[in-house]
Amino acid sequence: MNPPPFQRVLIANRGEIALRVIATAAEMGIETVAVYSEPDRNALHVRRADIAICIGPAAPSASYLNQDRILEAAREAGADCLHPGYGFLAENAAFAEKCEAAGITFLGPSPSAIRAMGDKVAARRVAKEAGVPLVPGLDDPADASDLAAIAEQIGYPVMLKAAAGGGGKGIRIIRDPAELAQAADLASAEALAAFGDGRVYLEKFVTKPRHVEVQIMADRHGRVVAYGERECSVQRRHQKRVEESPCAVLTEELRAKMCDAACALARAVEYVGAGTVEFLYSEGEFYFLEMNTRLQVEHPVTEVRFGVDLVREQFRVAAGEPVAEPREPIGHAIEVRVNAEDPETFFPSLGTIRRLAPPGGPGVRLDASMFVGHEVTPHYDSMLGKLIVHAADRGQAIERAIRCLREFRIVGVSTSLPVALRVFHSAEFRSGDYDTGILERIDRSVPEVRNEIASLAAVVAKIQRSEKWSAGASHGGGESITPWVLVDRMSRVGGPRR
Repeated sequence: MNPPPFQRVLIANRGEIALRVIATAAEMGIETVAVYSEPDRNALHVRRADIAICIGPAAPSASYLNQDRILEAAREAGADCLHPGYGFLAENAAFAEKCEAAGITFLGPSPSAIRAMGDKVAARRVAKEAGVPLVPGLDDPADASDLAAIAEQIGYPVMLKAAAGGGGKGIRIIRDPAELAQAADLASAEALAAFGDGRVYLEKFVTKPRHVEVQIMADRHGRVVAYGERECSVQRRHQKRVEESPCAVLTEELRAKMCDAACALARAVEYVGAGTVEFLYSEGEFYFLEMNTRLQVEHPVTEVRFGVDLVREQFRVAAGEPVAEPREPIGHAIEVRVNAEDPETFFPSLGTIRRLAPPGGPGVRLDASMFVGHEVTPHYDSMLGKLIVHAADRGQAIERAIRCLREFRIVGVSTSLPVALRVFHSAEFRSGDYDTGILERIDRSVPEVRNEIASLAAVVAKIQRSEKWSAGASHGGGESITPWVLVDRMSRVGGPRR
């Protein structure tokens, strides 16, 4: 057995991604250091790490975004490398520089690559020079008059985007010239509030786009490989809900071109580590959208198809080892994000998980941080975990996902599971011919389903507050009115049991 590439890693994150890194590090013989805020003191990542260090109060700015405190914890624990996970400081070039200055290996690309790809305008320039197809639009931020001129030139509808944006913030779609000036002000204000940078730029709005991304891994020897593509078009307000691999409509020729373009972009910035190049696909053409200079939430669908551990590869290439040659992909994979939120309003659902029964069986993986007694607080992202299924083909993967969602029991907070069931039962998703507007269309087309789910959710909430929660009261038919019974009924909404 080869010695581990590093001795001790600090994971500058929380939740399921921290657990994901801990799992691979443990298999590689690398000791793990968890950091946590005060509300996370009982979190699973704290329990499973070899060392755990409290870094501050609940507010992310005082804990998970506190660069100096995290680096102090790394020095205190004797960590020789740091994994940023995703979110928080994962794409912060200044933090990557601080890690380098402290002699701690940052498991990600160089600060210069993070900067080049983190600014959407700069990324467009790099992509253009690398020969990657671009959506028609401005290559630089502009004022209202310039925006109006280019919009007239490329034609409406157009999209305003934050130059330093991400996560769907600072985006506006304009279909009428009269809306442009006000939309630019709103987009700029939102971008300034979210990123401290109010610059906006403009692109042609691609009608009926699909969001398709390519997973790349690059080593320190100039080699870049692509692990296929992921379809991420099931979204609400630019937030992904369901991902699958491969994309159902790409030809092998287009797939190869897309992967080549992603690798060319990575080479152009001398990229090292895991990254994702995102594209819009429409009517046989694809266009560069952005590059995420980190591991993506949806990376497991790539892992199960290609038989690769992407976190292990991150450790290996950071230590100077060559990136592994991708294997031939097998079958079809689907990931469902499990969020603590109301399935109708999409508002966060706060509370304590009282009962939990995850699904199992062949081809089923659950990356999650939830447990009985887990308290869902308002301080952080609402994602509890990710359900990943893998099967021989797309049809079998969909049926497996439906079966798992019906088996899944989470009592104590509302979750997004019914939303995924609606998607999988829709004819549009099953056909494979869908785009980023699919969830909006599904929600409009099934008001009776939405009303039934809302009614059942209200009853569950009422019973959770009642004294009959523990015992379960008979309702005359012999069946107990417990959250288990009601959640079981909720799981059937969106399609009949077979």
